[in-house]
Amino acid sequence: MMKLQKSDIELLAPAGDWDCLRAAVANGADAVFFGVEKFNARARANNFLMDELPDIMSFLHLYGVKGFLTFNILVFEDELNDAKKLIEACIDAGVDAVIVQDLGLVKMIRDLSPDFPIHGSTQMTITSPEAVEFTKPFDIERVVLGRENNLKQIKQIGDQAKLPMEVFVHGALCVSYSGQCLTSEMWGGRSANRGECAQACRLPYDLMVDGEQKPMGDIAYLLSPKDLAALELVPELIEAGVTSFKIEGRLKSPEYVANVVSKYRKAIDRYFETGEAKPTKEELRELEQSFSRGFTYGFLKGTNNKQLVEGTYPKSRGVYLGRVKQILRDGVVCELEAPVKRGDGICFDAGDPTRKEEGGRVYDIRRKGVKIEGEAPGGLIEIVAGRNDVNLSRVHVGDRIWKTNDPHLDKRLRQSFETDKPYRTFPVAVRVTGTLGEPLKSRWTDLQTGHTVQVESELALVQAEKRPMDAALFEEQFGRLGGTIFELAADQLEVQLNGDLIVPMRELNGMRRRAVEQLEAARQRPRAYVKRGVDVLADVPQKRAAAGEARLTVLCRTLEQVQAAVETDVDMIYADFEFIKQFPAAIEAARAAGKRIALATPRIHMPGETGYFKNITNLQPDAVLVRNTGAVYYYMKQRQERLNDRHPELIGDFSLNIANHKTAALFLEAGLDKVTPSYDLNIQQMVDLLEVADTSKLEVVIHQHMPMFHTEHCVYCTFLSEGTDYTNCGRPCEDHRVSLQDRVGMSHPVRVDEGCRNTVYNAIEQSGAEYLRNFRELGVTTFRVEFLEESADKVHEVIDLYQRALQGEISGTQVWKTLKATNQLGVTRGQLIK
Repeated sequence: MMKLQKSDIELLAPAGDWDCLRAAVANGADAVFFGVEKFNARARANNFLMDELPDIMSFLHLYGVKGFLTFNILVFEDELNDAKKLIEACIDAGVDAVIVQDLGLVKMIRDLSPDFPIHGSTQMTITSPEAVEFTKPFDIERVVLGRENNLKQIKQIGDQAKLPMEVFVHGALCVSYSGQCLTSEMWGGRSANRGECAQACRLPYDLMVDGEQKPMGDIAYLLSPKDLAALELVPELIEAGVTSFKIEGRLKSPEYVANVVSKYRKAIDRYFETGEAKPTKEELRELEQSFSRGFTYGFLKGTNNKQLVEGTYPKSRGVYLGRVKQILRDGVVCELEAPVKRGDGICFDAGDPTRKEEGGRVYDIRRKGVKIEGEAPGGLIEIVAGRNDVNLSRVHVGDRIWKTNDPHLDKRLRQSFETDKPYRTFPVAVRVTGTLGEPLKSRWTDLQTGHTVQVESELALVQAEKRPMDAALFEEQFGRLGGTIFELAADQLEVQLNGDLIVPMRELNGMRRRAVEQLEAARQRPRAYVKRGVDVLADVPQKRAAAGEARLTVLCRTLEQVQAAVETDVDMIYADFEFIKQFPAAIEAARAAGKRIALATPRIHMPGETGYFKNITNLQPDAVLVRNTGAVYYYMKQRQERLNDRHPELIGDFSLNIANHKTAALFLEAGLDKVTPSYDLNIQQMVDLLEVADTSKLEVVIHQHMPMFHTEHCVYCTFLSEGTDYTNCGRPCEDHRVSLQDRVGMSHPVRVDEGCRNTVYNAIEQSGAEYLRNFRELGVTTFRVEFLEESADKVHEVIDLYQRALQGEISGTQVWKTLKATNQLGVTRGQLIK
């Protein structure tokens, strides 16, 4: 890999509104990402309006900053036309790239424009070189890797896939893999894949081990990760080949944007100047002050479950000051670990976030009763809060004290972008020529962009009687660029006049003003892209295949379930086991009964994990349930290379996030034989999809425990072992069953896969049995039932009920009522329009 230059590195900042946009530009961002209206993963941010796109882009381009529009959500069938309008507006406004999750949208953008830049969102769950390769036919020009990739893997992906990589370096971490979290919608009808995450990971849970509650002291936030801060890893990230440093935070304040962007700008610049990027203690403290749940390197240094989740508090805390040593009549004594001054905001943390915390402004600071002016840097300090702010009777010795706000810092950060001066200036070169009787000519070149403009005087040059114009005069007159974004570059003024000539001074001022206007206009002109007309339904098959006979498939998670399922007349059995060593027994059971069997890949594929796919191939199943784009790429390549071999049927699972007919078609064209619609679809959205997709190639899941969180963070390792990862945890998952009990008393089972990833399943199964007839009428022939912890008897009962419902012997309502399941399909019930 070539050594990266400073110009190769992009610092990418979030912006939820105009102030954040200004803060990013003023503090050194190279690019900004933002959302407009509904189509982005931050529905709660203010977001911009589509009509503002031209203004946003001309503001950013004036300063040489790129603007990326986030379109990082799934697109439902009835939204494709609106999505097309937004992409067309982006093309017209010269947006520098759009960040996309939905592969069907990628397909549509490529139909609209062959050269409009697309970035693959972290929501695409791209975590391996194979997943990057899968995106290449669509000319995606860069990918945002999953936040679970470590530095070694990032380097490996870059070296193998040779595509620029964007990596999150700062901000809130999701506990779940992005694009693979269904919790928020399952429980609250607000989908994370639709930008409406309700942050279920930040809620308290009780840990249930083998059905018993495990006492956890003050640890209740079992799934709430600390915040990512990779400021100290800037050199390692650059050396691993990361070209875009992405800061999370479109819901954060402009002060946060100014703070974080300026710190990373300094660190990147320092690295290229000195080879060192080490931040000062003060810089790290200021970062914590803006927003911090406690800092972590996330997964960048590898998996360390103990460091990722602390579990005592789910919200931002700020800077740790120390613990209460003593309570005074009007304040507290604290051994300071960080500076504090009058006016700072503080809170007292007794380790129980469910109780109201005491807090307020610092009114006074003293050392041994003597008032301190200015800042107290350390030592034993008496802190006096504002008179009515803190009830000292509710504060205890040993409580932690946090500095939650620093008005001086906020003021300084605001001043960085609330200024009349331009945020940045750019060098220009000027060439002046002139001949008696002709206008004075000047050529101005913007040295950053290469734009050149020609400006002439309105009056002709005349013979100078006394003081002819010389280089010093032009340097002064044309160098008066204060208040503009330009400055005259040193040694970049060339003057060639034939004779002693002069024009009035006001002519020079007018020339300078016109040159600046024209150079600014050149910067603000939108980038030009190819744009074609597209009908979003042009690719819908006109003739629908007649619906064949209904088939039932079942997914089993234990060998006992497989052994029960082979005794029924289901069409195919999927084995989806925690441990791969049980696969051969499942195959044997199915073969002995003459049943077709499929094996499931993991949902996540990391670099170097293709051995898993090889093992599946070697066991020669009838089909493979493919759960990520890395696996799709691997099996497609295998098919191409082994043309004459019998190869397994390939079925794409729900985790490929198929929410519209274009995504379904894309995966079928890539070579899958069947696909499963996303669990993000409610019943109405599912019907919209089935009306235009090739239903003969779809398999609909009709019964399951919804897999909600899917996470690299292992609950078993963190809370049931002394270890930090799979090498030293002692594998408690092999001997125990853990579930997370929520505040309404529901226990959600936690399962582990071969890669030690955890899935938290919803406690109650759900059934779409009521909609079977509608789906049959729309041409669906294959339906899947998924089991989790059911016994053999239960497997027989459930399969029997669905078989009878499919044959019309009983109603769908009878099925779900008998099973006491939730009557819905996918994530929120929705209403089927009759």
